[in-house]
Amino acid sequence: MSVVITVAQQKGGAGKTTLAANLAAALAEGARVAVLDIDPQRSLARWHELRAGQKGVPAITLSDLSGWRLAAEIDRLRRLHDVLVVDSPPQVESDAKAAIRAADLVLVPVQPSPPDLWAAEGTLKLARAEKRAFRLVLNRAPSSGSLRAAVEAEMARQELPVLTASLGNRVGFAGAFAKGLGVTETAPRSTAARELRAVLEEIRAVLR
Repeated sequence: MSVVITVAQQKGGAGKTTLAANLAAALAEGARVAVLDIDPQRSLARWHELRAGQKGVPAITLSDLSGWRLAAEIDRLRRLHDVLVVDSPPQVESDAKAAIRAADLVLVPVQPSPPDLWAAEGTLKLARAEKRAFRLVLNRAPSSGSLRAAVEAEMARQELPVLTASLGNRVGFAGAFAKGLGVTETAPRSTAARELRAVLEEIRAVLR
């Protein structure tokens, strides 16, 4: 069964593209994976260009079609691959709506700060309107601290579905991204790689 995972967040700097790339790289270890970059910044496409120069890593298909062709392109990629990871634009617009509508799971990366949580509201509203499963992912998070505790308490108060696993503020994620790789490829035994795998296991459980 093929699945579509759309990574969406309106606030810049939340780590949306880095999360999409690292998930795609980890999933490619045992599946046919495609990435769809419909963010105007095209950072995921540039990551893919760097990956093309690396030897000995699993191939990942890239598409950056958007606009009126987007729905058909998602269907095409889904037919040809086991997993499609979509890096959506930071605005709740037509392309973002199409990407969320097609998703089996919408992932919303949130740094442990109130502005990140506020910025996620539009994405969460859209996911609910489209009746799509969604999960928040704490990203670039300290292991503890009052700010993290306050954001977690607010998410609990709103009864938002949040992954238990979180991603720390680790240079390994950015370092891997700069090479067109995932942290599970550059440093498979690192804490960052363990965190990424834990997030991926929860994602698989949601999609079962």
